[in-house]
Amino acid sequence: MTTISNQSDLKSRKKAKIDSIDKRILRNLRDDGRITNVELARLSGISAPPCLRRVRSLEAAGYIKGYHAELDGELLGYEVSFHALVGLNSQAGEVLAEFESEVGSWPEVRRCDMIRGGGDFMLRIVAQNTYHENELTTRLTGVTHVSTVQTFQVIRTSKHQAGVPIDESKA
Repeated sequence: MTTISNQSDLKSRKKAKIDSIDKRILRNLRDDGRITNVELARLSGISAPPCLRRVRSLEAAGYIKGYHAELDGELLGYEVSFHALVGLNSQAGEVLAEFESEVGSWPEVRRCDMIRGGGDFMLRIVAQNTYHENELTTRLTGVTHVSTVQTFQVIRTSKHQAGVPIDESKA
């Protein structure tokens, strides 16, 4: 993923106001990150130069975190996807950070969320096959401070959308 470098702090990003045109730009970029600026401008109802300025401003303000391509895991040899609910034996800050650092270095871990209720982390993991899934699960149970691991293999995904909903009616 190409990440937008942003030096502004979180407070200034939260204060930045966006209007309905900005929201149309965000929605269109969310749906098609490869859209040309000319087409983005047309769909947003403005001309290309101000559209580009707005995109750059939205990037600088932190609304746009980056751009990436959605890849087909199965075609690339990852036939299994699963979630792992992980419980740790401590919730001390250094323990949480150590766990996040460890699993964050695994290329198969595609998402790591700290959660509330039922566990400490929910991971989304891809594997080449069920043998690889079992290897990863065993490896996960061996990570320092891990007390429980419960896995859920994905059978089918009926909805997968990037980003968040954009409500253009609220400007």
